Amino acid sequence: MMGIIGGTGVYKLVERGNLKEKKVLKTPFGESPPVSIFMLEDHEVAFLPRHKEGHDLPPHMINYRANVYALKMLGVDRILATNAVGSLNESLKPGEFLIPDDFLDFTRSRPFTFYDDRAVHVDVTQPYCPQLRQTLISNGQKVDGRVVESGVYVCTEGPRFETPAEIQMFRKIGGAVVGMTGLPEVVLARELEMCYASICMVSNYAASVSSEKITLDEVFEVAEEKKKELTRLIHNSILNISDNRECPCSHALEGAEIE
Repeated sequence: MMGIIGGTGVYKLVERGNLKEKKVLKTPFGESPPVSIFMLEDHEVAFLPRHKEGHDLPPHMINYRANVYALKMLGVDRILATNAVGSLNESLKPGEFLIPDDFLDFTRSRPFTFYDDRAVHVDVTQPYCPQLRQTLISNGQKVDGRVVESGVYVCTEGPRFETPAEIQMFRKIGGAVVGMTGLPEVVLARELEMCYASICMVSNYAASVSSEKITLDEVFEVAEEKKKELTRLIHNSILNISDNRECPCSHALEGAEIE
């Protein structure tokens, strides 16, 4: 089953399909938000709103472990996630999309692993599933707007925006975009041997990249404008993903634990 973890701009994706049920799952890590299970043509899809419905959870308070584990309980083996991000470079403009291929983790207080009781060292040489990424890139050619094929996602703790000095540092060490929700989500999926890829929707320039002050209104305005294209990209990618998982994600735990 395909899973979607939606951030800003994609809460209405379920309306494109045939809703079967909506449920809250109890996991060892707490309850999930309401998960909508629906049919998109002949594909069964589970949609989980990352911030809960109404966007009432700040990024540092999201129960990432419960979210990812709930999808695993439903039989999800592939996750497409969306993330609203700020651009670290003027060449990557608000309204454009980026498919990240690596990340830098600057979060501080979030539970970041399922394995607190034993040593499991999961490999993240390719943190985002290469097969899912290629599907997104291929289908990105069919949407209205630019889709950048690679870049480093920087995740900060939030909920405040970043300082100009932090943005300058992120740029110097190779970051392309900055957001608050991508970690530890991508790593938790790998720990459960699930494929995971992200669509980063650029909603604004990060602090000091543009002279304009960052506001939430700006973020939501861009999300509203690009919602149709974002939904189309996810829809087409789900319909065109191969049935076979030809990637290392499905056996990520092999050799990861000390015997």
